[in-house]
Amino acid sequence: MRTSRILAIGAAAALAIGLSACASSAPESTSTAGGNPASDDAFPVTIEHVYGETTITEKPERVATVAWANHEVPLALGIVPVGMSKATWGDDDDNGVLPWVEEKLDELGAETPVLFDETDGIDYEAVADTEPDVILAAYSGLTQEEYDTLSKIAPVIAYPTVAWGTSVDEMIEMDSKALGLEKEGKALIEQLDADAQKALEANSVLKDKKVLFAYFDPSDLSKIGYYTAVDTRPGYLHGLGLPFPSIVEQNKDTELFNLEVSSEQAEQFADVDVIATYGDDSTIATLQADPLLSKIPAIAEGRIAILPNATPIAASANPSPLSIPWGLSDYLALLAAPLAP
Repeated sequence: MRTSRILAIGAAAALAIGLSACASSAPESTSTAGGNPASDDAFPVTIEHVYGETTITEKPERVATVAWANHEVPLALGIVPVGMSKATWGDDDDNGVLPWVEEKLDELGAETPVLFDETDGIDYEAVADTEPDVILAAYSGLTQEEYDTLSKIAPVIAYPTVAWGTSVDEMIEMDSKALGLEKEGKALIEQLDADAQKALEANSVLKDKKVLFAYFDPSDLSKIGYYTAVDTRPGYLHGLGLPFPSIVEQNKDTELFNLEVSSEQAEQFADVDVIATYGDDSTIATLQADPLLSKIPAIAEGRIAILPNATPIAASANPSPLSIPWGLSDYLALLAAPLAP
């Protein structure tokens, strides 16, 4: 999902030349929700981002999105994109669409939009074929070259400052503004905040607890990987009021979304209350059997929340506008379970 591809020399120019030829084969808009409900008076709008600013001069009717979850903003606001990123991890039925997105499409009575397979990078031709009026990518890791190439297709909303460091609120704010629905975006944020607080109250044992979102390679336990404050997984929990573990707090100014330390430095994780990690039924026993990792109190005492690999609940740990109401309560319950008396 987060892989990127450097476009071969000359391909960008070739794409730009060929865009006009895409019109005859472009699919009809997939939106059955009445198109963009924004008022024409909301435009023009200008959105600042890492590569400068983008101005949308008139109401976009054909919305395309790239990268993780950007399509959920228009969907949450009643707009069905003409194209969006294909889900290649966490999909429970291999149709390229996560279950909370499927539910929203069903609610809107819409067909599945064109799916862009980004396994090897952005499929510029596929994006161009949908003839978008705007391309949303507020949560992404777009490179300058990717941004420039997409901008030959339509105005692009890139991430604000740090690659993959956009919060859910920022993604909604930027993407909704580009749609002329800034007010509706703010209302969505308020509703999601209310949903989140309700879910946290139902799992109040988590309050004031330090959750470390970590990753381990079972074939090489000499290193401990963990997600930083930049990443939405720990960042979202922190936004709910949960404190960062000291190792995350000490490195909160990094622009990297993940870091690694040697397992010989296990003492740096002594204050962690719960370790959340992807894995399976064997993961806890594997970690506890390691002579270095077992020095971490949370591991030794079994305070480990396992997110089953490549499942929807694992994908929902990277929160998004539609996954929060869909699965946040279950996700927080999973994190709280190791703390049960």
